[in-house]
Amino acid sequence: MIEGQEDVSWEGWTAIAKSCEENGIPALFRSDHYLSVFPNEGRQSLDAWATISGLAAITSTLRLGTMVSPASFRHPSILAKMIATADQISGGRIEPGIGAGWHQAEHDAFGFPFLPTRDRMKVLEEQLEVIRGLWGKGEFEFHGEYYDLAPVEAEPKPVQDPMPLIMGGNAAPKGAALAARFASEYNTPNPTLEEARERRAAIEGAWSAAGRDPATVRFSVMTGAALGRDETEADDRLRLAREKAGIGDDLDYKFKGSPDRVVEQLAEWRDAGVDRVMIQLLLHDDLEQIEIIGRELAPALK
Repeated sequence: MIEGQEDVSWEGWTAIAKSCEENGIPALFRSDHYLSVFPNEGRQSLDAWATISGLAAITSTLRLGTMVSPASFRHPSILAKMIATADQISGGRIEPGIGAGWHQAEHDAFGFPFLPTRDRMKVLEEQLEVIRGLWGKGEFEFHGEYYDLAPVEAEPKPVQDPMPLIMGGNAAPKGAALAARFASEYNTPNPTLEEARERRAAIEGAWSAAGRDPATVRFSVMTGAALGRDETEADDRLRLAREKAGIGDDLDYKFKGSPDRVVEQLAEWRDAGVDRVMIQLLLHDDLEQIEIIGRELAPALK
């Protein structure tokens, strides 16, 4: 998982995607932000869905997605069309993540409305209804508080049917209930092991309340990692990541060390109910770390 708003160029994206495919990494996710989320100015940020469509055209096996696209950035008809287009270009390799949005500074900077939390959740709910409706078979119309669509059958549909959709957060009741209605996966950022257990239990409860089999929950974690061929190299990467973020020792990674050590760490998270981990790499130009993950970490997990 790459923080694309932290100065990742198109040349950088193509190098990352190529390295992922060459080294057997199955999926590449990117954030969807317009400004740095750290105390940094002047960092470029390519649009998330334009980037994904571009990468879809030059890759053949890599799955691609967002963590996550704010509902406040785009009209749901536009977002549904962009995702369906990317899925067509990729031949069915897209995994969109959708959320309510949280970074007020970028909303203010670019003129996106930043509503109170309650209202942002209502917007998100209507967006999910519209997106799922436009992806569905037959004619769809919608008349809500925020969006109004005349009857339309949107074509083409995504290649994948059903289309995977990721939602996330801290498993609070409203978000968990929305995920149980619309999502195929729930992702939670930077939890402790105990929080991961608690949040999985909450999501399983929401799945049951919605009439879905809790055994079908796909529960994932997004968190930072610093890997090296030995502990010293991993420590160096953590130091460089902290420097890049500009937040010093406050950057705490759940996964750090040699591949053998990180495998042991990941096993603890598997036992806590985590199905997969999106490893956040702030050192996006460090292709050697991607190679270590693909060549040494991933095979050990299998």
